[in-house]
Amino acid sequence: MKIWIVITAVSLVTFALRASFTLLADPHRFPHAFRRALAYVPPAVLAAIVAPGLLLPVDIPRCIAGLAAFVVAARMRHPLAAIAVGMPVLWLAQWAIR
Repeated sequence: MKIWIVITAVSLVTFALRASFTLLADPHRFPHAFRRALAYVPPAVLAAIVAPGLLLPVDIPRCIAGLAAFVVAARMRHPLAAIAVGMPVLWLAQWAIR
């Protein structure tokens, strides 16, 4: 029972810290360089999630889909476009190769 109390307490503290930044901070008072840097957070997080799954196992369908998603992302500059192209290419490559 004690472990659940600790897990709940840590979860509440983490949530409070994140919520305080979102709810209490005025984004217009941040320095311009900080606000400009925040624009790069979503692509960096997406890359951090995708890169290990793409690079660690040598899997031909994933490499093909990753290359297709990279090309689309470089051309269109939109992460959702890369996902919208990469997933169907992955499914088709998995179907064609296996």
